[in-house]
Amino acid sequence: MSVLRLLGLGWWLQLKMRSRSAFDGALAIVYPLFFATSVFLIYRQSASSTALVAAAVGASVMGVWSAVATTASTSLQNERRQGTLELLVGAPRPFALIVVPITLSMATIGLYSLVATLVWGRLVFGIEVSFVHPLTFALACVVTALGVAVMGFVLAVSAVRYRSAWALGSALELPIWLTCGFLVPLSILPDWVRPVSWLVPVTWGVSAIKAAALGGQPWPGIAMCLGVAAGYALLGTLLARRMVDSARTHATLALT
Repeated sequence: MSVLRLLGLGWWLQLKMRSRSAFDGALAIVYPLFFATSVFLIYRQSASSTALVAAAVGASVMGVWSAVATTASTSLQNERRQGTLELLVGAPRPFALIVVPITLSMATIGLYSLVATLVWGRLVFGIEVSFVHPLTFALACVVTALGVAVMGFVLAVSAVRYRSAWALGSALELPIWLTCGFLVPLSILPDWVRPVSWLVPVTWGVSAIKAAALGGQPWPGIAMCLGVAAGYALLGTLLARRMVDSARTHATLALT
């Protein structure tokens, strides 16, 4: 219960901080609408309503990933610049439990992007998304956001030692869009891309969301997203411990 309380309070604190950030606020409001408009203008040339719905769902998940990718890779660098990284590392709780609420708050803001994209498509482009399994769709969205948050956690702890950490998150935005099937079906990509996409929890989350919206079996995708995300959580925990031990050994924690 103490761990859940720590995660909950940390998530709420980070969420309030990011809701008052001009950069994160603009990112959450402008990016989803920009992505959605570009995607809808392209896909509305298709006469297939299913393709438009799939594009709307894919564009909505793009907003979740974009809300986390760049900001997660720079989150600990920002803590270092503010002089608070040492306090986080010196906290009596494991460092991983301190970092996870940061990326969870980013993914929560990303959920707004998902909703805003669907509403924008309905009001501006007339794309009506009728969910075949509405409750399962909502669950798949939450699970996908959780998977994105765990990926952001791995990005945060792996990029803490690099001054240009923000570039890592920005560089990964487009590859994740392509390899996880947000907008482009994996079947038209080279065969070697599919095994790579299976290692990313968002791939399974997007599959579950589309299955819940269009009709299908979303539960295997939800289960796989949770399973792969658990693997990322373990990897991030080990990386966080390794990075902290290395920084303490070489006395480089506060260096920028």
